[in-house]
Parts: sequence; C-alpha cells; structure tokens
Amino acid sequence: MNENYRKAKIIEQANKKRLLEVNPNLDEKSGIYFLTRIDENDIKYAYVGQAKTRILTRLAQHLVGYQQHIDLSLRKHGLYSAANPYGWKIDFKHFSAAELDEKERYYIILYARNGYQLRNKDTGGGAGKQELGERKPPKTYRQGIKAGKKALAMELSAIINKHLTVKLKDEKQGNKVSQKQLEKFNQLLDEYNQYE
Repeated sequence: MNENYRKAKIIEQANKKRLLEVNPNLDEKSGIYFLTRIDENDIKYAYVGQAKTRILTRLAQHLVGYQQHIDLSLRKHGLYSAANPYGWKIDFKHFSAAELDEKERYYIILYARNGYQLRNKDTGGGAGKQELGERKPPKTYRQGIKAGKKALAMELSAIINKHLTVKLKDEKQGNKVSQKQLEKFNQLLDEYNQYE
C-alpha cells in the first residue's frame, strides 16, 4: 500500500472521529448536510452541501480541502464544541441521490431566507442554479508572486516612512551602479504602493 495513501486514510479516519463528536448520528448514506455557526456578534452562517453516497466521508473531505470557501472556514473556525462555541455545527437529512439537486437548492434558499449568510457560491447542483456571490478566479503562481511582492513593498514602505532613511553609503555616492540600484529600489516601492 502506498505510504501517502495510508497517511491520507489515517487522517480521514481521525477527521471522521472529530465529526462524529459534533454529531454522532452522521453516517455514510446519501443526503443533504448543513453546516451552521453563530459568531461572537450573533451573525449566522451556513453552508448546505450534498453527498451522493457518503455524508460522513464528504464532510471529512471538507476538513482537508483547500478549494471551497467552506473548507477554509472550517479550518479557521473549527468544529463546534464546549471549548469552541463559535465553531461549525453539523446536521443532515437523508435523501435519495435523485432528489439531491432539488433538495440542496431548497435548503440553500431556506437558510438564506432565515437570515443566514451563506458560504455557498451558488444555489445548488443541477439545472437552473444561480450564482449567490462573486466568484474569484483562482490565483495563478505569477499572481501569487505579484501579491507577495506588493505586500512586502507595502510593509517595507511603512517601516521606511516611519523609522528609516534610505540612502547610499558614503563610499557609493558617486557610483552610477549604486545610484541605479537605489532608483530601482524606490521604483519597486512606488510600483507596488500605487494601489494603497
């Protein structure tokens, strides 16, 4: 057995155990699952999803995922417990696989009408689904590098403006290469700070 596969299965089993601590009735049947939480300011959040065969396994996938907004929110806020009253609670209802798209749409709309801020990006599977929020395109490697440079430039600029003076060393004052490097440094800061 592949070592990575074995590790993934161990993590999956540990996550299933964590989920069963929140809701011991979770099982491996098909249905709609509901993730809800109320934060420190009494703002209600919800996510409605479907599992064609195995609800418990599908929820365990959310705990290790990075693709969906709910995956990141689960990682950030954790699952509900006495020690974490603002974590995500879990509930579910069994439905046949043929009913899932219709029921998912129904419950997404129901939760929205009941004042929950939804973490779903659309009104559910199947024909006729509608976007609920703005979809952000995934970041490419180059976009990530650019965002990192911008963040660094903004941080450096704030430190320099508040605490430092950037100038050439005395022995480099007449050196054209050093002068060009100082200009390049200032240009980089200006380029990434123009969006502040």
